[in-house]
Amino acid sequence: MPAHMQHIMTGREVVPYDAEKLKRDRERVERGFWDKLRKYLRHVPFIDELAAAYYCAVDPTTPMQVKAVLFGALAYFVLPLDLLPDFITWLGFTDDAAVLYAAIRTVAPHIKEQHRAQARAALDRLMGRQPAA
Repeated sequence: MPAHMQHIMTGREVVPYDAEKLKRDRERVERGFWDKLRKYLRHVPFIDELAAAYYCAVDPTTPMQVKAVLFGALAYFVLPLDLLPDFITWLGFTDDAAVLYAAIRTVAPHIKEQHRAQARAALDRLMGRQPAA
C-alpha cells in the first residue's frame, strides 16, 4: 500500500483512504467553494445541505473519514467540469445533488446542528438577509 494511504475505521472494518486525495480535495474546496456557491446561490436547490456539509468538513472535531467523504463530494461540486454542466438550470445540478446526497447520507450523524446554524448564517449573509432571531 502506498505511504500516502491511511486507514480509517468505519464501524467494524478498516477502510483505506488516500491522504493525498483528501489534501487535493480540501485545497480545491478551499479555493473555489464560496465563489461557486455565490455564483449559483439562487439556483442550487440543496444549498442549505451543501453549506452544512462544508462546515462539517472544516470542523476540526469531525473525524478524518467523514472529512474525506465530504471534501470529495464538495470538490465535485466545485469542479468546473462535471457530467452535466451546472449552467443548465436545475438539470445541471442533478449530478452534484446525487453525489452530495450520497455523501451526506453516509456521514449524516456527523453533520451537527452547529454546522447547520453556521450554514444558515453564512447563507443569510450571502443573500443579504437578516438572520432569524
